[in-house]
Amino acid sequence: MKNYLFFSLLIIGLNCFGQNETSELQTIFRVNALSPGIELELPLNQVSSLSINSGIGISGSYKNLSYTNSGITYFISPFMDLSYKKFYNIDKRLGKNKNILGNSGNYWGIRLLSNFKEFKSENIIRKDNIDFAFGPTWGIQRAFSNFHFLFDVGSVYYFDTKGNSGFFPIMIQLNIGYDLKKW
Repeated sequence: MKNYLFFSLLIIGLNCFGQNETSELQTIFRVNALSPGIELELPLNQVSSLSINSGIGISGSYKNLSYTNSGITYFISPFMDLSYKKFYNIDKRLGKNKNILGNSGNYWGIRLLSNFKEFKSENIIRKDNIDFAFGPTWGIQRAFSNFHFLFDVGSVYYFDTKGNSGFFPIMIQLNIGYDLKKW
């Protein structure tokens, strides 16, 4: 009986330790620093997530959406950023004993960025108070403890509510954040 009890506890203990690294994505609530805002990343299945990020950011001008003067052009405004991410290397990372916690991995995705009425601008007059940028992205995101790092790049089709639009070949996002809660 003692051997049976010992063997059962050993199996349960090994099983518990084996469950530390799960292949499932996590729901994460975080605060971002480079584009100050709050973000909620929700898993849709085992390899994809939807990220909703809202805050205040610095943006440049798109050719057909604004009038610009010479010099540095930018505006500061509230934004809403929606990103769908499909992680393509989770199994590979697990096979190499690399971290996937905090949804660490490489991904392909689609991003919709909305900028609203600016409260500060330099050498720029926007034709509309709301603009959108939509397009495919490739990115990497890593988590170290509760710190989150994200880089993605992609091309975008941009437009506003007045019918102005255009194409921009490269949009880059770089962000550092802190995960407040993971579940």
